[in-house]
Amino acid sequence: MTPRYRRILLKLSGESLMGKQEYGIDPDALTAFAEDVRDAFDLGIQIAIVFGGGNIFRGVKAAAAGIDKVSGDHMGMLATVINCIAFQDKMETLGVPTRLQSAIRMEQVAEGFIRRRAIRHLEKGRIVLFGAGTGSPYFTTDTAAVLRAVEIEAEVVIKGTRVDGIYDKDPEKHADAVRYDVLTYREVLDRDLRVMDLTAITMAQENHKPILVFDMNKRGNLKRLLTGENVATVVQE
Repeated sequence: MTPRYRRILLKLSGESLMGKQEYGIDPDALTAFAEDVRDAFDLGIQIAIVFGGGNIFRGVKAAAAGIDKVSGDHMGMLATVINCIAFQDKMETLGVPTRLQSAIRMEQVAEGFIRRRAIRHLEKGRIVLFGAGTGSPYFTTDTAAVLRAVEIEAEVVIKGTRVDGIYDKDPEKHADAVRYDVLTYREVLDRDLRVMDLTAITMAQENHKPILVFDMNKRGNLKRLLTGENVATVVQE
């Protein structure tokens, strides 16, 4: 099969790793995602990944519980690194070489983020995991994903979710929800579809990075998407 892209940035939520658990990392979900990424990697695509940290800690909830928002966001950044370490271990168990780069310095655990080094890892056939978001509070991991995609010159940002694209309302709550095949960045913002936050969508628009939203929980979907099957909603100009 001939892949549609040479280099991609894959954004996965922390919640996706929970599987059927209420929090933490489900070993079965971790293995399923790792195997799907390996199958995509075997197509010869250069892959970088950004994880969220909501399965372990979410700053917004912490703020509501009385923890300072900045402290909560820093805790959330560390949670993303935990997810990256778990995913890195699983990928290398499957025989896929990886590198973990962190936006926060932690030399014993991960390389610091250096754009040129990240690109070089990709060119050498390694999957690169980006941890700790942007390294700054008040920025989501969606924004971090688009930022890293721009920096490493990825062709697209691919966001894995629990549903097969973008809908006009939550399809898990509304049986009459309508799915979109293609949207513009402006339509996403005007219709308040909330697939990503305002900063992420605006950055993608300004840098002409298409965003593909698909169901990562369906096994084999990532490979289908990368080989041209219509299994995602596309956000573009």
